[in-house]
Amino acid sequence: MTAKRKTCKRYNDAGHAHALTFSCFHGLPLLTRERSCQWVINALKLARGKHAFDLWAYVLMPEHVHLLIWPTRAEYRISALLATIKQSVHHKALAFLRANAPEFLPRLLDEQPNGKQHYRFWQRGGGYDRNITEPTTVWAEIDYIHANPVRRGLCTRPEEWPWSSAADYAGARPGLISLDLGSLPRTVEG
Repeated sequence: MTAKRKTCKRYNDAGHAHALTFSCFHGLPLLTRERSCQWVINALKLARGKHAFDLWAYVLMPEHVHLLIWPTRAEYRISALLATIKQSVHHKALAFLRANAPEFLPRLLDEQPNGKQHYRFWQRGGGYDRNITEPTTVWAEIDYIHANPVRRGLCTRPEEWPWSSAADYAGARPGLISLDLGSLPRTVEG
């Protein structure tokens, strides 16, 4: 009997925002160092230039990433956007480990069902992708993203977490990557 693989169905619909979540391999805390977090920030900048999306919110947690984006082209592919981000970080991480910490590489070794072996920075699969069309849902997602470090006990207020857009929203300081707040929908009240 063949094992059934879980698939992630993506809906690349014009005008939809996307709440994206993707995780480090086996839930390892690979995003605890400034170096690896900066790789993700740089990869986001690269992907934004290549795939034309507005970034509304983000948080880098020790073992996963949450993004809220809004593609600005009528035709786009979330899978291509994620591949740009993930591959960029993957290549930088493997190069760094091979040069500086080769003893860590076995922790990233993934033996696939077909017997092939690969080193992975990110968990296999597409992660989580939820299309969002309602302004109130957009704002609830932003709150959810920003509250992640507080819920985990990593800080007491969202704007204290350095790897998040929460400080931008709080007016505390500019984040590590600029946000595209001009395209952010307003709520009925706002």
